[in-house]
Amino acid sequence: MKTSQFTLIIIGLAASMPFPLPATAHDHDSMVVIRDDCEPNDPGYAPTGGCLRKEGDVSFAEFGVELSSPLAPTSLIGHQGWRMDPPYIKIDADDTLMVRNRGGRAHTFTEVQNFGGGKIPSPALNKGLATAPECLVSTDIAPGGKAEVTGLTEGNHHFQCCIHPWMRAIIKVKRED
Repeated sequence: MKTSQFTLIIIGLAASMPFPLPATAHDHDSMVVIRDDCEPNDPGYAPTGGCLRKEGDVSFAEFGVELSSPLAPTSLIGHQGWRMDPPYIKIDADDTLMVRNRGGRAHTFTEVQNFGGGKIPSPALNKGLATAPECLVSTDIAPGGKAEVTGLTEGNHHFQCCIHPWMRAIIKVKRED
């Protein structure tokens, strides 16, 4: 066996072995990332705060086209570049949930009793959905900003962006074993 083959085998074996990350690598128990992919140089976003991403490729026109489908004229579809990642996560009751806005637009991460429309009075964004009451007092998370959610009780918790209401996440809180 040649030395280079032996080296590759050793590297391959080492890469396949499970090594736990050191505790210092974790700055949170669980994380949801708010994402959008707005085009930062598109002037269409300017009247509503612009796009603060360094890179992105969804124009304002594309965003508008993808808000709905002619096959579902009363359904809220939304552009899938605007999303919560992951849309479903399980955490323990004593976990802190970190929420980071990695998009170029302001978003909210608001717990709602039932998913509904957002706080922006736009038929294009809400598609006839009644505004979720919690959205009226929601707090924006600026691009690059973060928030922490603590104290969630056992069960399912519904969170949505109250600006882009198709951006949703379900946080399942379970009792720690």
